[in-house]
Amino acid sequence: MPQIAQLAATYSSQIFWLLLTFGFVFFIIGLGMVPKVQSTIETRDARIAEDLARAKAAFGRADELEEEHRVRENEARAAAQDVVAKAKAKAAVSAEKQVATADKKIAAKVADAEEAIHAASVSALTEIEAVAAEAAQDMVVKISGGKVTAAAAKKAVKAALNG
Repeated sequence: MPQIAQLAATYSSQIFWLLLTFGFVFFIIGLGMVPKVQSTIETRDARIAEDLARAKAAFGRADELEEEHRVRENEARAAAQDVVAKAKAKAAVSAEKQVATADKKIAAKVADAEEAIHAASVSALTEIEAVAAEAAQDMVVKISGGKVTAAAAKKAVKAALNG
């Protein structure tokens, strides 16, 4: 085979060009492009580290703000509860005063009503006694034909009603 026979003659030339090509590629890529890529990677790593540090700081600040908000919220809640408690106490005092005033008015009305009832019952009892005395006189006249004085009839009716 003639190709294999030529291999020995071209072998050293192929190795030379191979080394020259790899050397050229090494120097162009290795010394020209790799430092730029490494610089870009280092810049990116530095930016990522800086962003992470800023994120941690922002997270810490957010925690501080949240804690401050909770403290203010708890203070506001306590103040609101204090206002509500004061309003309830004030309303209770006002309600007690209104109830006391209403109780006094009701007690006065009840006393007036009791007096009116007592006066009406006394008046009614007096009228009943008078009517009963007249009826007793009329009955005595009709039944026995005798006469009874008004004073005696009233005395008899009072004895019957009391006894």
